[in-house]
Amino acid sequence: MASPGDCDSVYGKDATLNYYGSMAEASALLFSALLRPNRSASLHGINVLIVLVAVVFFATGLGFAYLGAWPVAGFIGLDVALLYVALRINHRAGNAFETVTLTEGELAITSVDHWGRRRSFALQPYWLQVNVDEENKRVELRSHGRAVAVGAFLTPEERAEFADALRAALRRLRAAPSV
Repeated sequence: MASPGDCDSVYGKDATLNYYGSMAEASALLFSALLRPNRSASLHGINVLIVLVAVVFFATGLGFAYLGAWPVAGFIGLDVALLYVALRINHRAGNAFETVTLTEGELAITSVDHWGRRRSFALQPYWLQVNVDEENKRVELRSHGRAVAVGAFLTPEERAEFADALRAALRRLRAAPSV
């Protein structure tokens, strides 16, 4: 398998989608994509945001307590705690990823959710259809009556780009003379 330095990166250094297509790897690996959800905030960024919100809400809570509405301060603290929990859950969801790998014999799809549970699928590549389903926000891969959906967390542009790259790899596979 190629090293990250050999990879054509579609989105630059912090790529959401990478694919390999060098001629040296053509016999073994024709296409490989790592699909990850975009996460704009790091864990450190989330913690900084919570501290800033907590400071503002603490001052607001003191104001309400001064006016005699002291129960409001408790609910403001609860708001900060719930916001922190929601942001952490959202950040953890960013640990999910999918890999799509094409060789001469199969298209292998591995999906790992944010808990680390792994599901793998294999499809025959010669009759594979790649459909972008914008209504359900996914790329559907179909072969021999089986369908696997990937890329639900990608933007519409990323889904289209992924589908185009996979279709190009499939065209190269189908056009290659069989040995």
